[in-house]
Amino acid sequence: MKKILIFIMILSTLLIAVDSDTQKKDRVKKQIEKEMEKEKKYAREQTFYSAENYDFKGAEVNPDSLSSVPEIKVDDFNIDSVYD
Repeated sequence: MKKILIFIMILSTLLIAVDSDTQKKDRVKKQIEKEMEKEKKYAREQTFYSAENYDFKGAEVNPDSLSSVPEIKVDDFNIDSVYD
């Protein structure tokens, strides 16, 4: 009985991992399609937008995708080493 329970738990964790990976791919695909539509629009119009006409909401970061962004490790920067 314990073996069956352990097998079910392992199987469920694998299914959850696969599901989250497919959600991530779907989210990326949707964002790429959205950006391609914007680029087609800009190519058609061939104009530069001023601040009043630009859609700033479209440039916001999707909060769902922040968890998948790797953290960048920064080394200590010493300005004195630049001039050596």
